[in-house]
Amino acid sequence: MSYIKQQFNIKDLETLSGIKAHTIRIWEKRYNILDPKRTETNIRFYDVNALQRMLNVAFLNENGYKISRISKLDEKEINDLVKSISTVNSNENRAIKALKVAMINFDQNLFINTFNSLLETKNFREIFQKVLSPLLDEIGLLWQTDTINPAHEHFISNLIRQKIYLNIERLQAQETQKKDKTFVLFLPEDEIHDLGLLYTTYEILSHGYKTIYLGHSLPIENLQYLAENYKNIYFVSYFTIKPDDVEDHIKTFEKEICLKLNSQYWILGRKAAEMKQLNYSKSIQQFDNINQLILKL
Repeated sequence: MSYIKQQFNIKDLETLSGIKAHTIRIWEKRYNILDPKRTETNIRFYDVNALQRMLNVAFLNENGYKISRISKLDEKEINDLVKSISTVNSNENRAIKALKVAMINFDQNLFINTFNSLLETKNFREIFQKVLSPLLDEIGLLWQTDTINPAHEHFISNLIRQKIYLNIERLQAQETQKKDKTFVLFLPEDEIHDLGLLYTTYEILSHGYKTIYLGHSLPIENLQYLAENYKNIYFVSYFTIKPDDVEDHIKTFEKEICLKLNSQYWILGRKAAEMKQLNYSKSIQQFDNINQLILKL
């Protein structure tokens, strides 16, 4: 389905910009910040250009510019000012807002500049956990409610994915420090959301362990070879929307891999966190979040 959302209500603007709907209406009347359109049935709506403008205005306002000043700028001046603002001293909320602007405008340079500015005061772990992870959570909700187009989610996710890969590569260039465990990271069949698993790979590597990253949608039977040829192997998977039957998947993995081949299975992700604590063997470890897993390394 090639549906692209072109109309937004004021609640969409509030959710994306962080500016209350009441304030947006005041800005419209007092400063002509936006000019809402109306449907044939006289319902107010905002087009894509209005949404982009609102995000830019909210970003400038968050960075200390008064709405009275912003209202006197034309579109080009607003866009140029957004791009010129340094976010070195910005807090996490401001950075998230800047990245939302980058997403809506498909602005790769703004993403890169914001990320590089954050690097001046934070390491990659802090950036991911305090900025990128909360951003992804927000985007997931926006996408599910049709507030943004899937193209926006793909754009920003791929930029984040590039940063994770870059940091993974830097760690892989270093010699493995710990030899007692080997971690194999994979996603179950039909699961394609890999950002959580990629970041988990980064964390395991940063703790000095060997990792084998296999990617998404891997059948259980394809993992038996690894379990047979590596000692002290730990499988790690991240459940976002799959498998449909988590309990059945774990029971099968426990029976076919863990108990037969003496290996461990660590799981995390949204669906894993929702899972009931059942009577699995000690070879199954369920984590509510990445920080719980880190403590086990």
